[in-house]
Order: sequence, then structure tokens, then C-alpha cells
Amino acid sequence: MGFFEKLFKRNQQQEEQKVALDEGLKKTKEGFFAKITKAIAGKDKVDEELLDELEVALVSADVGIDTTIEIIKRIEGLVAKEKYVGTAALNEVLQEGIMSVLTDAPSNEYETFDLPAGKKPYVLLVVGVNGVGKTTTIGKLAHNFKKNGKSVVLGAADTFRAAAVDQLTIWSERVGVPIVKKEMGSDPSSVAFDAVQSAIARDADIVIIDTAGRLHNKAYLMEELSKIRRVISKKMPDAPHEVLLVLDGSTGQNALEQAKHFTAATDITALAITKLDGTAKGGVVLAIAHQFQIPVKYIGVGERMEDLQIFNKAEFVDSLFSLK
Repeated sequence: MGFFEKLFKRNQQQEEQKVALDEGLKKTKEGFFAKITKAIAGKDKVDEELLDELEVALVSADVGIDTTIEIIKRIEGLVAKEKYVGTAALNEVLQEGIMSVLTDAPSNEYETFDLPAGKKPYVLLVVGVNGVGKTTTIGKLAHNFKKNGKSVVLGAADTFRAAAVDQLTIWSERVGVPIVKKEMGSDPSSVAFDAVQSAIARDADIVIIDTAGRLHNKAYLMEELSKIRRVISKKMPDAPHEVLLVLDGSTGQNALEQAKHFTAATDITALAITKLDGTAKGGVVLAIAHQFQIPVKYIGVGERMEDLQIFNKAEFVDSLFSLK
């Protein structure tokens, strides 16, 4: 494939992803920006009335009280610094205010389904409660990494729920990648160890390990995840390289509560927020990124495997302000 052909293909993929993002955020945009449009109609300056209406719009999109207050403060700061006039300029200052909150969060290490150099296999530990789309997210990650030329191994360390192992097995077959699993009730850390060992033996680029989705006992959760970490590190001292928390965006503020529990139980390094296409609560992405200062790395905006996208802050905010 020639250079221009590759460039065309990449541009085509980016355009397809943008369309998917716009469609996936449709419900959030329709609710959020119906209120925004109403708030700025006929106004050429930011006043108390506009800020109050903007606050209502942000809270209704599940941005959260704390993050909403911070965005309003930053908008007030921008207005004090510069003179904004006209509807287009108001849109600009609103976007700037929202982006300033997102840019406080640490940025992603990479912007494609690539992997950092010098970490092979890259060990990715996935956590999250049952029902948030954790297993599906793992399957989609495996598909996208494989599509990007990476060799993948899956580890079914959620051994307390038979359906979890079965679901991950189906995904491994669907994507065409090997899976390491044991009988139900096996020690999760032993599965994780075997998965890493298998990935090393296969010279795989990445091993993605599923974990139990329970949250009823934080102490036990911490103990279990800590044990998995210790066992993995015996095989690879610097592993796991990433601990990804999967959250269901459609649950709004409940996703924030889950994030609080998991960040208290273990060191979370990145977030994946799923099911944004089925909710008007997409503003929760802003709340989570701002409150936890953990990078939102992936977002789910549809059912297709390609609809798991690497989160791009600028594109996300741009999409929110576009009603195309």
C-alpha cells in the first residue's frame, strides 16, 4: 500500500470515527444544546442569567455540581480577561471553559491503538462492576489492537462467574485471539499469571486480563486485586502496565460512585466509559475526568467493535457543540 493510499485510508477512518462520535453523543447533544441554544439566543454577553441557565444545562447532562461550578468559574475568568460578543463568540467561550476542565486531566500516552515501546507483552488489567460492559470492552479492545497489527492474548480471571468466562471465550473466538482460562472457582491470580506467561511464550504484544466485577466488599476487592498484581509482577516486575476501570456512562452519577470505590481499592491508571450512545448523560465524562484526574482513555459510542474509540478531548467537546 502506497503512502497516499495509506493517508487516504487513515483520513477515511478518522471521518468514520467522527461520524460515529457525533451519532453516539446525539442524545446528550440534543438535551444539552437545546438548553444552551435557548440560553444564548439573542444575547451578546455573558450575564448572570446566562450563567444560571448554563449551570442548569450542565447539571442536567450529569456533569455534576462540583465540575459545573468549576466550569462556570472558568467561564467567568475568561469573560473577565477578554471581551466576548456575539453568539459565535459565546459558543467559543463555553467550549473554552469546558476544555479547560478536561485539559486538567492527564493526557493519554498515545492517540491510536498502539502500545508504548519497551513493554512486551503490555499487561492490561481490566476492572469494573458487572453490567457496565467490561467483557464487551475487552473484546472490542482485542479487536482494535489486532486490527492495528498487534498480537493479543486474553486472560479470563473473573472465575467467580461462569458467564464471564463464557462471554470472554465467545469474544476470543469472534476476534480470533487466544484465551487463557480455568474452571470456575479457580484462583484469579493463577489465571492472570498463566495469561502473562502464555503471552510471553507467544511473544504477544499485549495481554488483556478480565477481573471479577464485585463491589460489595471493598476490603476483599482490594485484597484480590493486590494479589493479582503481586503474582503478575513475579513474572514481569513492572506489570501490570495499566489498570483500566470500565464505567457505564448511562448510569450518570452512579458511575462516579463506582469510580470512587475502585480508586480507593486500587491504583487506576485509565478509564473507559461505555454506552454513551444510549444516554443523555454524556456530560458525566467531564465530571469523571475532572474529579478523579485519571485520563479517560476510551469511550463507547455504539455496538460495533469500531465504536470503542480512543478519547480525544478536543473532538469530544467539538462534537458536543455540533448539532449536525
